[in-house]
Amino acid sequence: MEMLVQEFFNFEIMARVWPMILAGLYQTALLCAVLIPIGIAGGIGTMVLATSRHRGLRWPTIVAIDFFRSFPPLVLIIFVYAGIPFLGLQVPAPAAISLAFFLNASSYFGEIFRAGMKSVPKGQMEAARSTGMTAAQAFLYVTFPQAVRNVLPDLLSNTIELVKLTTLASVVSVPELLHSADLARSLTYNSSPLILAAAIYLVVLWPLVRIISRLEHRLR
Repeated sequence: MEMLVQEFFNFEIMARVWPMILAGLYQTALLCAVLIPIGIAGGIGTMVLATSRHRGLRWPTIVAIDFFRSFPPLVLIIFVYAGIPFLGLQVPAPAAISLAFFLNASSYFGEIFRAGMKSVPKGQMEAARSTGMTAAQAFLYVTFPQAVRNVLPDLLSNTIELVKLTTLASVVSVPELLHSADLARSLTYNSSPLILAAAIYLVVLWPLVRIISRLEHRLR
């Protein structure tokens, strides 16, 4: 038992590597600050294209959504990071990560938004248009806010999943929280930094999980 504590719950080592872990947490926060907005924005754009009346826009978008939802995100990250240089472009790892997550997250957010739009009665759009609103105004001020409310728990759940998926950035040496913890583990020959990183994720994400549960309960 003592060996287990020393290997995984060594607070002395945790304190020693804390600056490194904190730097990784900062990098993870930066990734989330970029990936979540572009994922949501891409999801809205994807939803608009997927619900378009023009088949030339709708069907290619639906195929792309299905493809990127089926494609493993880890393989997508490696493919984008290793494949872009063959096009003659030198892109830093964070930019490659952002592109890979944009493709993946936009597909999931797009499907959530599309489900939300389908849950809004068509009469809402017709009623808004009858007041003199344009289609864009009716979408922005009437139907879309209702759609977001209807799928808010799903949006938050997907956002949490996106935060956890930032750990995949470690495969291309982006110094996020997990990468920093693993580096600290290799330097100290002890697994306590990984436990510290896991505890940070728990402290950050657990309140969000509880918020989602309460929202689902209230919406029901």
